[in-house]
Amino acid sequence: MGRTDKKYCDPQCKSAYQYQIASDQPTRFFDKVMNQLKLNRKILKEYNKGGKVTVRAHLLINEGFNPKFFTHYWRNQNGDTYLFVFEYGFLKRKENNINKFVLIQWQDYMV
Repeated sequence: MGRTDKKYCDPQCKSAYQYQIASDQPTRFFDKVMNQLKLNRKILKEYNKGGKVTVRAHLLINEGFNPKFFTHYWRNQNGDTYLFVFEYGFLKRKENNINKFVLIQWQDYMV
């Protein structure tokens, strides 16, 4: 039914074929970076419920957080540089020989 030169029997067959072709391709660098950024954002959002929180670094890293992946940064008046993953930021600190992250959310005044 339909066009005589059609390649697929229905939309599901076409979708299944396109999915198979895409899964056979090697993962692109862009996809790897974007997936890590999304994971970092998800983890920061999960742990930052209060707007500004201090968390032990190993808790985030054990969930797959990678501090080398961020979208932008902001430097405060004290000279501390917060790295941001979209709207969630983090600052690496060492307190009593324990690595920690200070988590914050982007605010309007940070422009």
